Amino acid sequence: MAYEIPVTRARAELADLINRVVYGEERVVVTRHGKPLAALVSAADLERLAALDAEEAAEAAEPASSLGSVTALPGPPAPADPFRPGFGIAAEHHQPRRT
Repeated sequence: MAYEIPVTRARAELADLINRVVYGEERVVVTRHGKPLAALVSAADLERLAALDAEEAAEAAEPASSLGSVTALPGPPAPADPFRPGFGIAAEHHQPRRT
């Protein structure tokens, strides 16, 4: 569990908070109006967070081929005219002919 402290008190007690984080192995959450604003963590915790971030980024960057092969299902044939894709349109609008 993290120790919570309002930002106004944290300014006045920064040195003590750093000691709590480094030597007491605590995590400190600085709040404003009762909502978390920032956190003080040890350098060791920060390194662990960075390693987790790098691990997640590496997993996200893995190619899709590592998930197994995917076979495409046959779909409708490509339309001959890209401006008339043939989605079952029942009517077409034509400009009146001028004579």
